[in-house]
Amino acid sequence: MKHHLPLALAVCLTLNACATADIVPMGTDVYMISQTSAGGVFTNMGTLKAEVIQRANSFAESKGKVAVPVAARETPPAPGRMPNYEYQFRLVDRNDPRASGGGLIKTPDMVIENRNQAPAVIVNPPPKEVAQPKDVYTELLKLDDLRKRGIITDAEFEAQKRKLLQGQ
Repeated sequence: MKHHLPLALAVCLTLNACATADIVPMGTDVYMISQTSAGGVFTNMGTLKAEVIQRANSFAESKGKVAVPVAARETPPAPGRMPNYEYQFRLVDRNDPRASGGGLIKTPDMVIENRNQAPAVIVNPPPKEVAQPKDVYTELLKLDDLRKRGIITDAEFEAQKRKLLQGQ
């Protein structure tokens, strides 16, 4: 008779399984660590985060340094999706002012872009049309025609002619 692990124990071991990536250098004294849990929706994100940060702190201690958080990104558990926590940190000396604490840069889980363009706003209205210089000869012909038809008097014709010739 073979002994089999009870099904409940097998499920428990499976749910607690984690895939932890090695600590990866990202630049001068900046590193990243990532851990994915096979626990699915049953994963406690707080525990997952604590394990990752503890590994980063242990790594820093092994180098005689302190791990200062730079950025973190989490993928929360959901049906069909394994939760993940990615942590980026910088190694600094214990007496470095940054060693006393640091803040994480929140990275968005989703970026929504609005590709609609706002209507153009005219700050300065366009300049009014500049009056084109009048063709004096054409204007004089029009005035003379009005005088000949009796629409304007000879005095009005002379007054308008003076204005045109003076450039008004």
